[in-house]
Amino acid sequence: MTSTSLDTDILVIGAGPTGLLLTNLLGEMGMSTILIERNETTVEEPRAVSIDDESMRALQAAGLATEVAAITAKGYGSLYRGPSGRQFAAVKPFIKEYGFDKRNAFEQPEFEATLRRALDRHPSVDARFGVALTDFEQSADHVAATVTEAGGTRVIRARYMVAADGGRSHVRKALGIQMEGSTFAEPWLIVDLETTKSRCFHTEVFCAPRRSAITLPGPRGIRRYEFKLNPGETAEEAERTPFARKLLSETGPDRDEPIRRQKVYTFHARIAEHWRAGRVFLAGDAAHLTPPFAGQGMNSGLRDAHNLAWKLAEALNMKDPEPLLDSYQTERKPHAWSMIELALKMGKIMMPDSVLRGVAIRTGFRLLGLYGPARDYVAQMKYKPKPKFSDGLIRPVATGAGAGAVGRMIPQPLVSTLNREEQLLDTSLPDRPVVLIFDETPDLAMDAALLARLRNAGAEVIGLTPEWMNPVAASFPILRDQSRFFSQPPFRDCLGHGLLLRRDRYVAAIEPIGQIASLLPMIARLTTPLDTADHQSVATEEELRATAI
Repeated sequence: MTSTSLDTDILVIGAGPTGLLLTNLLGEMGMSTILIERNETTVEEPRAVSIDDESMRALQAAGLATEVAAITAKGYGSLYRGPSGRQFAAVKPFIKEYGFDKRNAFEQPEFEATLRRALDRHPSVDARFGVALTDFEQSADHVAATVTEAGGTRVIRARYMVAADGGRSHVRKALGIQMEGSTFAEPWLIVDLETTKSRCFHTEVFCAPRRSAITLPGPRGIRRYEFKLNPGETAEEAERTPFARKLLSETGPDRDEPIRRQKVYTFHARIAEHWRAGRVFLAGDAAHLTPPFAGQGMNSGLRDAHNLAWKLAEALNMKDPEPLLDSYQTERKPHAWSMIELALKMGKIMMPDSVLRGVAIRTGFRLLGLYGPARDYVAQMKYKPKPKFSDGLIRPVATGAGAGAVGRMIPQPLVSTLNREEQLLDTSLPDRPVVLIFDETPDLAMDAALLARLRNAGAEVIGLTPEWMNPVAASFPILRDQSRFFSQPPFRDCLGHGLLLRRDRYVAAIEPIGQIASLLPMIARLTTPLDTADHQSVATEEELRATAI
């Protein structure tokens, strides 16, 4: 810590989904955090409507997966229909690679209220609503933020500040950070209903040149409709009730259902040029704006929170945290842009600009359906970019067994313990770096001295056996991959290796079992040692390889 008198370690600006999850994660880690939100409460109107499996895993890390799952409609898919209403493609994913359904419907007001209530669990968190950021400045060791609240104006000093203050981010503009990308020319009308007569469990996508439309399910019998506006149709006209009633009558059985919200949006495909300026970071819509066609806008922000929270926590105790903090943009920006590109591609499918193009799209999907692997690629959402980093806080391997796993988020199988208890893998992993020994006999992978060195360096050791081997009692926990996700590529090539997992469950490095000690230098990049004297053990990889068993 510096000699500066600070109010908090982390100051979070904005209590939308990104800011709320980030603050909950920091609270779970025991970090001193102040969250400020200019509004008096969380959002009260529906906006985002879908949470994916990666976001649910981030919520799991914050201890919130069970509460959020209770307010969602889990596991829905999408049915794609042509102008006649005939279905030409279906996306119905059922594989829970990361431990949760790939698509889950929810109401944003209820979701945000749940995350806000959860902040009360953390004594290190101070959440202040009705407080607006008016100015800020940085010094060498802290950020000083001027805020206005009911009692007047005050200054909050923090080691780091995160701007999760939305697409019109005051902080981003004050920093002079430009947005790259474009704005959609096509406005869409969003109609949220209080009730529905539609009994379809899935999203229905109407791909018609005359007017594209989407209808999405929600929890407890609500439904959303989205309609593309045609040239000449104004927002003022579209936001009148008769206009919505007409479009509803053309799309489904909900013409007369009570309307909760009716609003026109123009979507964006934009990303911030820089995500960090000194001690200030951008997250969520402040860093990227995503069209809704892939349901990834809010989810990208939740990924930001999961990536950034543990890095901020570790940075507070590191002598040189810059490589760690710089990796936030290096890792998140390319993946966020890949989600924007996915949304743009899906938008082209949903919005064919001519009858001929629509016919070509439908014919192409029907041909794909004749080939099993191609059909599975669509139905299981394998077209969605995997969470993977090619650069950042990882140590890639050029070739060899397990090289493809480095930089990837590990799957989260259902595992069984020595006592035959079943649970998701993350439940058994501590919130610290983990050396995951994936082998038929993990208990034989290291001696007591190496186990102590890894633990002193700040990592825990967990064993994982493939599904055909039972776990045994050892000096560290051993689990069995019951769901067989580690038997699929690229992780099946990791058998006989130690995988170094970051706190966000990405593979930072990999080594054969006989060279596990070589993971120690990478552990030093991820965390501070439990025993500072162990720094002398983290010398060079050559020295460590010589001592590996």
